Amino acid sequence: MKKIRIQVQGRVQGVGFRYTTKLLADRMGIQGSVKNESDGSVTIEAIGEEKQVDAFVEAVKDSPSPSGKVTSTKIQEDPSIKERTSFDVEYGY
Repeated sequence: MKKIRIQVQGRVQGVGFRYTTKLLADRMGIQGSVKNESDGSVTIEAIGEEKQVDAFVEAVKDSPSPSGKVTSTKIQEDPSIKERTSFDVEYGY
């Protein structure tokens, strides 16, 4: 299983980005989470087979929200990300 953390910058808060990211993850069979950060970015943890995760990353770069716009992504593999059975939207900072 590939485990990555994606830091997403751009117009990614207040545009349905977390919700549409969850829909995308569910459709692609990705487990993990998405949450807003206090600096206006969004952090995504994604777990899945390598091909699935790679395709998910490409879709996130194009912004799953039609109102959103991703200007940059920082991706790092992190084997310490905890296993999940679903993809969750986290609230708060």
